[in-house]
Amino acid sequence: MVRCVLVKALLLPLLIILPVLAQAETFVFTAIPDEDESRLQQRFGKVADYLSDQLGVEVRYIPVKSYAAAITAFRNDQVQLAWFGGLSGVQARRLVPGAEALAQGFEDQFFKTYFIAHKSAGIEPGAELAEAVKGKTFTFGSKGSTSGRLMPEYYLRQAFSAAPADIFSRVGFSGDHSRTIAQVQSGAYQLGAVNYAVWENMLKQGDINEDKVQVIWTTPTYPDYQWSIRGDVDQRFGQGFKEKVRTVLLEMTDPELLASFPRKSFVPANNSDYAPIEATAKAIGLIDQ
Repeated sequence: MVRCVLVKALLLPLLIILPVLAQAETFVFTAIPDEDESRLQQRFGKVADYLSDQLGVEVRYIPVKSYAAAITAFRNDQVQLAWFGGLSGVQARRLVPGAEALAQGFEDQFFKTYFIAHKSAGIEPGAELAEAVKGKTFTFGSKGSTSGRLMPEYYLRQAFSAAPADIFSRVGFSGDHSRTIAQVQSGAYQLGAVNYAVWENMLKQGDINEDKVQVIWTTPTYPDYQWSIRGDVDQRFGQGFKEKVRTVLLEMTDPELLASFPRKSFVPANNSDYAPIEATAKAIGLIDQ
């Protein structure tokens, strides 16, 4: 009898705790794969720890293989928060009612794309896109990339009144910015379009041979990367959770964490900031009207 009472006394706290544990949810985020996966794991593992500490919930980063996979994970509620590019953010938010852009990098208010060329192509840097690019081979990054596809295609069409396939002898899609640089540097493609921040970061790390590849043109600026969150997180994680996430992102000041993006800081963002991206995507047929 005494043993039975003792066992019940020991089990009672567990019976109280277990339902609470069963109800606890993990807040999951992802990021578009704009660099190779090993770098992304290094970049975002520490960000997950920071978010977990600040939000008071378990936070986990999961990698995805493509921009389309990031959008699908967001739509299917496999992730509740994502570091998207301008176009992928627009595409994802259109699929999830109430989804909202929370914050963007300081630099994302005026993002740009570098057009790069192998030195053997013989194209000199200039203030305009040179006629000499015509007939060369060209690679974009991912098909869903703002800086690696959407905006460079927009400016190519604007400059030459033609689609990329009619401007170049061969058009490819590398999959991400670091591969674009590698393919142009190796001569696999003569030209490419790349996120300027990835170029500058790889240049700083000594991963670019400027004897082989150079920047030949820089686009005008446009809005790009942002954190987007699903519209149902307050119902899942408690009233005011979305605003708490926004605050925690804006208050991220650790230089090591910011270097993960890499960004100087984060500033507020909202869906209307990305109206120009949506309009451009509609104009060149990447998303429906």
